[in-house]
Amino acid sequence: MADRKIIRVLIVDDHEMVRRGLSLFLRSFDDLMLVGEASNGEEAVKMCEDTKPDVVLMDIVMPGVSGIEATRIIREKFPHIQIVALTSSSDTSSVTAAIQAGATSYLLKNISDDQLANAIRAAKQGQRVLSPEATQALINAAIRPSETKYRLTEREIEVLTLMVQGLNNPEIAEKLYVSRSTVKYHISSILSKLNVTNRSEAIALALKHDLV
Repeated sequence: MADRKIIRVLIVDDHEMVRRGLSLFLRSFDDLMLVGEASNGEEAVKMCEDTKPDVVLMDIVMPGVSGIEATRIIREKFPHIQIVALTSSSDTSSVTAAIQAGATSYLLKNISDDQLANAIRAAKQGQRVLSPEATQALINAAIRPSETKYRLTEREIEVLTLMVQGLNNPEIAEKLYVSRSTVKYHISSILSKLNVTNRSEAIALALKHDLV
């Protein structure tokens, strides 16, 4: 362990208990050093300026400036800082958005301590590490046409998928971590693009043409 260079790590998560757990995790490895904690994306950007970490452990879903937006800003301002997305969300849009924003790796919070430590070390070298769920999400995104004949966006496809599963607006909002008004907007757009007048017709068309 003595021949390893110390890796400076910043933790970003809106849950104090998660930050505390990650802090304890980092202390168990001689080559990993906690340099700061942030509870949202805005704090993360500022702390990158102040603490100059090598690697940021970034939650994706946070109030205010999201982890994805914070990742984009940090990578633009500090391209040498590597971002490891560490989250509970494995949906296709979250994974692709995080990678497109500049995240080096995408991992779920159920990862083991040793796996996370190795992912941090790999990230410091610019090497990508993906959870199996994230890998599958990227495969799904790659094999799914970027544009269907109805020109549905990735988010609209997600909303339509949940509609097909029988979820109502509040349930969809909770599932996707968005407001109910945002869900209502997406559904309105879906109905317009599919040229149908209600949810039932949208669901029937989605199943008929294998849109989800």
